[in-house]
Amino acid sequence: MIRLEIVGGGRMGEALLGGLLAAGWAEPGELAVVERLAERREQLTELFPGVAVLAEPVAAEGAVIAVKPNDVADTCRTLAGFGVQRVLSIAAGVTTAALTAALGEGIAVVRAMPNTPALVRTGASAIAAGASATTADLDWAASILEEVGIVVRVEEADLDIVTGLSGSGPAYVFMMVENLILAGVAGGLTHEMAELLATQTLLGAATLLHSSDDDAAALREAVTSPGGTTAAGLRVLGEAGVPAAIVDAVLTAAERSRELGRS
Repeated sequence: MIRLEIVGGGRMGEALLGGLLAAGWAEPGELAVVERLAERREQLTELFPGVAVLAEPVAAEGAVIAVKPNDVADTCRTLAGFGVQRVLSIAAGVTTAALTAALGEGIAVVRAMPNTPALVRTGASAIAAGASATTADLDWAASILEEVGIVVRVEEADLDIVTGLSGSGPAYVFMMVENLILAGVAGGLTHEMAELLATQTLLGAATLLHSSDDDAAALREAVTSPGGTTAAGLRVLGEAGVPAAIVDAVLTAAERSRELGRS
């Protein structure tokens, strides 16, 4: 029997499959990916030799649900019909209660919120247990997502703020970089030069923060000389309300996640 099937062969499904294979989590013959689009199935077949690339779900020990929210209920009913025992869902906004209602009682459900840096195996994911899920089920789900980044365990109610912070967070960072590039071009740099500098600045700052014993506030203070250039730039950001806007963006995205979960 297939050890794990990933239902949904989009970018996140591809990232998970690639991470599991690279880490040796399973052999290619123990994995399957389900994708409706024929052209995409051809691509996945070329990318992952030996992995079963299917148009419809099959019997498997466990499954990852990586389809659009509107397709989750039908996917769950199909998986339940094949006797799947464990399900990890990365479908945005779909609660464990909704998953269990479609799957039926007795199937362990774990819900997760990953983010797009999982595509380059530097993701941040949070997982929460459904009513029937045990610590062993959470360990199983974590073992999958850890192959594409870090994993934290939270209560399901906290997945909404996780969505606003790390789920949507990459978009906030990309917007910042977009505008750093625009500023560089406005100041006379070529677009290519501005993009190179802005991207490396982001990478370097994130790496420094990740490896340092100091927190973000301390590192910001360390680069901010009184009366200097950085202080002048930070003053403009503060006067424009950027710090408060970042907080508001995260909280607003979290509230939208709650709304989607109630719909």
